[in-house]
Amino acid sequence: MSTPELSSHPRRNAAVTFVFVTVLIDMLSFGVIIPVLPHLIVQLIGGSIAKAAVWQSAFGTLFMLMQFVCSPIQGALSDRFGRRAVILISCFGLGIDFIVMALTPVLWLLFIGRGISGMCAASNSTASAYVADITPRDKRAAAFGLIGAAFGIGFVVGPAVGSALAHFGLRAPFWGAAFLSLVNFCFGLFVLPESLPKERRSARIDWRHANPLGSLLLLRRYPQVFGLASVFFLIALAQFSLNSTYVLYTDFRYGWGPVTVGNTLSLVGLCTAIVQAVLVRKLMPRLGERHMMLIGLSFCTLGYLCFGLAPEAWIFLAGIPLLCLGGLSGPPAQSMITHQVDPHEQGRLQGALTSLQSLAGIFGPALFANLFALFISDHAPVKHLPGAAFLLAAILIAAALLLTARITRGLPRHLHDAPVPEPLVVE
Repeated sequence: MSTPELSSHPRRNAAVTFVFVTVLIDMLSFGVIIPVLPHLIVQLIGGSIAKAAVWQSAFGTLFMLMQFVCSPIQGALSDRFGRRAVILISCFGLGIDFIVMALTPVLWLLFIGRGISGMCAASNSTASAYVADITPRDKRAAAFGLIGAAFGIGFVVGPAVGSALAHFGLRAPFWGAAFLSLVNFCFGLFVLPESLPKERRSARIDWRHANPLGSLLLLRRYPQVFGLASVFFLIALAQFSLNSTYVLYTDFRYGWGPVTVGNTLSLVGLCTAIVQAVLVRKLMPRLGERHMMLIGLSFCTLGYLCFGLAPEAWIFLAGIPLLCLGGLSGPPAQSMITHQVDPHEQGRLQGALTSLQSLAGIFGPALFANLFALFISDHAPVKHLPGAAFLLAAILIAAALLLTARITRGLPRHLHDAPVPEPLVVE
């Protein structure tokens, strides 16, 4: 069901385009600082790379922790006061925060700035709720696929832009990120309509659910939502095997340098964009949510197995398209979940899902990095298995596949014609 303000097809397309641009610019702004943030930390602590590595991990943990805490709060605020205000305030706050980080002469202020970035980045959950508001139920998977394409493009293009800006100094990428965020704020201020009319908003903020732990109660209130959310968590956790070990693993096993790694990451971004923006939209009407989700998780399992077992670099490269085809599972999963939840709770729902992904980000990097380190050490329980982290990721995705098959058994092929289930009472 679309809102009265966005009932016309052109206005709805324009709003979806803005959300796509918002997510893309957010991801670009974060990707832009990736190449320089570690070097800036080294500079601020006096040149010690070892200490900088410790601080870098602390920065990453803080970022994900703030997302974990703030996502359900932003979702609850957007359910009560509307999506537009939350998205715009977050865009503006992100721009100002990047300016502060560009100017700061001390490490502790940069650390605080990174935490504020995590708070503002939690608006991605509100952007997903916005898409659920304005998109007909039969088009949601395609719309979420477009948002997924924005994530893929932003994370690949952002570091390249950051590397180019770094030629003008370590602070230049932060100014570039601030510019992108503030331009997006101005763009949204003039063109972004509200997606949630007052009559569909929550009468009050339910603070019991506007926190990471309380939001889990919301996931339990609707049939099948908690199971699908668990699938979301397993997928997110497995993905951190890539973030944590990709560069070191490919260097250790295939001797890849920065240029080769950069080129392969560009290939990942290209394949991800094609899958999310093109294949999801083409296949969704034919396969339906359940079948496309099962197919995507199957490809994802094969991709991780290929990464973990590939003795040669060309076999590893062959696994990239398989892994990216795993992206077929994300949009239908998110679409299936939105079908189960009342419109006035979409913000809290998306906040809860983002919190789960952030929770995976808090624990995932340490889990996979330490597993990789163990299996390339002299104390490895199994010799010659440097890809153990990817094999664990394959096991997690296989578990998600089995869980999906179980909890979606008996569902109709297409869910958009089914009524929204009544929530269960869970205290």
